Amino acid sequence: MLATAVESSTLITAAYDHDRQLLRLEFRNRALYCYFGVPASVYQELMAADSKGAYFNRNIRPRFPYHRLAE
Repeated sequence: MLATAVESSTLITAAYDHDRQLLRLEFRNRALYCYFGVPASVYQELMAADSKGAYFNRNIRPRFPYHRLAE
């Protein structure tokens, strides 16, 4: 899974595994989270969003199970 740097005041990188529908996000505070069952369309919309933080808070955070990765 290759991480892509994003322009955001909330996120640093985003990575997506199409086969497993797994989204990995790195936040500005360096926390890493994996979100499960994320459709490719949601990842594509996140990457195209003008405000990735706002998109995340509306469409990913409340909808998908997640796990924080160890630091």
